[in-house]
Amino acid sequence: MDNVDLSDPPAGLESEFRTLLTPDAIHFLVQLVSTFNNDVDKILWHRTARKSNLDLNNSYPDFSLETAHIRHDTSWKVAEVPERLQNRHVDIGDTAPCQTERFHRALLSSAQGIQVDFDDGNCPTFFNQIKGIFNVYQVIYNNVPGIPPISEAPVLMLRPRAWNMVEHNMLVNGREIPGPLFDYGLLIYHAGTRLYESGSGPFFYLSKVESFLEARLWNQIFVWTEEKLNLSLGSIKATVLIESVLASFEMEEILYELRDHSAGLNCGIWDYSASFVSKFGHRLEFLLPDRSKYVNMEKHFLKSYMDLLVQTCHRRGALATGGMAALLLPEDKESAEYQSVTAAVTRLKRFEINAGVDGFMVYDIDLVVPMQKLFMEHTNGPNQLDVIPPVDISQTDLLTMPAGGVTLFGLKYNIAVGILFIDAWLKGEGHFYYCGKVEDSATAEISRSQVWQWIRHQVKLEDDSRTVTRSLVHALVQEVECQLDDESHLSDREKKRLHTAAEIFTEIVQKRDFPEFITTYLNLEHTFLCGNF
Repeated sequence: MDNVDLSDPPAGLESEFRTLLTPDAIHFLVQLVSTFNNDVDKILWHRTARKSNLDLNNSYPDFSLETAHIRHDTSWKVAEVPERLQNRHVDIGDTAPCQTERFHRALLSSAQGIQVDFDDGNCPTFFNQIKGIFNVYQVIYNNVPGIPPISEAPVLMLRPRAWNMVEHNMLVNGREIPGPLFDYGLLIYHAGTRLYESGSGPFFYLSKVESFLEARLWNQIFVWTEEKLNLSLGSIKATVLIESVLASFEMEEILYELRDHSAGLNCGIWDYSASFVSKFGHRLEFLLPDRSKYVNMEKHFLKSYMDLLVQTCHRRGALATGGMAALLLPEDKESAEYQSVTAAVTRLKRFEINAGVDGFMVYDIDLVVPMQKLFMEHTNGPNQLDVIPPVDISQTDLLTMPAGGVTLFGLKYNIAVGILFIDAWLKGEGHFYYCGKVEDSATAEISRSQVWQWIRHQVKLEDDSRTVTRSLVHALVQEVECQLDDESHLSDREKKRLHTAAEIFTEIVQKRDFPEFITTYLNLEHTFLCGNF
């Protein structure tokens, strides 16, 4: 008999907790966790072993000979995606459903979809998870006045946490359970049948998948769920975010493993770029230059990754989606700044459209309409499945870093984003606004990754030839902390929290070994700090 240890309801969410965590729902979660716990352990061990093998042999990832038969077999395709996924030109990204007002605004928009985010844009406190899942439940069961039925609202793309996260508030047989199984389990148990019957799901985003073995595990989870909930095979659809350089060499295999359940693949810039530091950051040939000046989707290694993703998806009948526009529109629509932001987003998203993507995300809801118009002006029909880039992407194309150095501005910007993300996390928030953009764990990952790598390789600044050392970073952390304090007129409590965030950031970037995920580090090493703020 499985033993379950569940925390008390978060303060103020007792009713929501009882609605979600019924005896039957808990039983379903326990069955899910007990069935797949060992498999989750194995994929995490496989990640560690794969990284160790690359390091021990100083080797590089490549397209596997063992799975070449899958790539060379032109006969297979993924199952056709449901009608509601055929046209997803513009989704609203980073929508943490615990933020009720923004979630409801997104549901009232003309966007084709909403990234309902329990991962990058969300801080997974127990309060936020229960509140977010309950908000989804309320919408799906049409319990929110003014919100249209789920069959008429933008489609919900549910993104549970990634495999690196655990749920501290539920133990099964004495072990904390995997975070994604908690999120997925409650969402699918309460919403799966309702979404399927309305022709609106259940649809998921799968974060930080690193190999086809992980895709295989998710497929097994989907099949198990469909049997348990009496859903037909293939009812569940999932878009895999290719956020790891290792996964970019296995995109066909990932689609193949999920072929009955695939809604396609997604490419984005910052988690993917940060993965180079995570996997190879100690090697000088993988030194990533200043992202604020030298890294964008037009650079060869990122353009190659996007071209390969689009080509792979469209050859197999799957949808290929691009990243999220993080820029925020100013309030004054007549201002030069408003025109400048609109032009910048338009240029970047036209680049993705020309590459053949079937859709992308924006954060600012006011960007939905102009970006939908942009899609209509440059494409024909609901998607671009007929566009197959005529490219032959090699290992070298995917692994060659762009040229460029490091600027003082870029170093300070990365420090600021890293500190502010940790500060937001300590407040129980997963994203924040800075310099006209939304920042989340993806930008925090690349920011702290670059600072760690620049210290590790003692790079010189372009501005004055100073070397990026621990001492220089310490001094700049103090300077940035003072600037953030002065700009925001913080209370004593807020100053204390910001200072703690600065100390944690400093701790992370000078670690001897690179902490793989900033969210894991905060979630495991600083689990209870948020209670002090």
